[in-house]
Amino acid sequence: MARRDDGIGPYLRFAFIVLYPLTMLFFKVDWRHRERIPKSGAAIIAVNHISYADPITFGRYIWDAERVPRYLAKSGLFTAPFPVGLIMRGSGQIPVHRGTADAAAALQDAVAALEAGQLVLIYPEGTVTRDPDWWPMQAKTGVARLALMCPEVPVIPVGQWGPQNFLDYYHKKFRPRLRTPVWADAGEPVDLSEFHGEPPNHQVLTRMTERIMLAVRDQVAALRGETPPASFYKRPAGR
Repeated sequence: MARRDDGIGPYLRFAFIVLYPLTMLFFKVDWRHRERIPKSGAAIIAVNHISYADPITFGRYIWDAERVPRYLAKSGLFTAPFPVGLIMRGSGQIPVHRGTADAAAALQDAVAALEAGQLVLIYPEGTVTRDPDWWPMQAKTGVARLALMCPEVPVIPVGQWGPQNFLDYYHKKFRPRLRTPVWADAGEPVDLSEFHGEPPNHQVLTRMTERIMLAVRDQVAALRGETPPASFYKRPAGR
């Protein structure tokens, strides 16, 4: 199956050669609306975060949509000791330069990836949700800032469900059962046209982030067949 991104590289190709068969063994996947993942060109993919296992399962969702997954990740991982730093750099993942004085500069590599026509995968929550019922929690505004910097790039909301039953880090539960059911469902692009040309102030970024996260939450609700909470769970202090 052809991938519609150049420069997959040996590290990412090797990772999928190793991991793909394992995902077939450990997960029973239900992929919905993969056709909503653009077949070519740049896109921002905003997805909820429910487990440290879901980068693997969601990476497969994108791979099965015939695209190459490029995650945003904190820059410290790229200089981490062997083999983490080597894998992050070699697989073409995208660093976020936290602590940069200029907030826009923190996303410079993500902007460059989008300008090169790549998919950029982002967890707006920044970490695994702390909502006790696994709904998306309050997000950071990085996804909105990136969308504002690249206004012609679509933002695709995706909901995922199931990997938390395989690995629940925060409750110290690891259940490596074969064929654990997992789901992912892509929605239509979020309409952010009213924000084009607006300044990246707190009010604008907050409104954009909420709109994106409401779309992600709706995708999760559709997968779960449940009514989501009226408000997002508050982020833990310092996160």
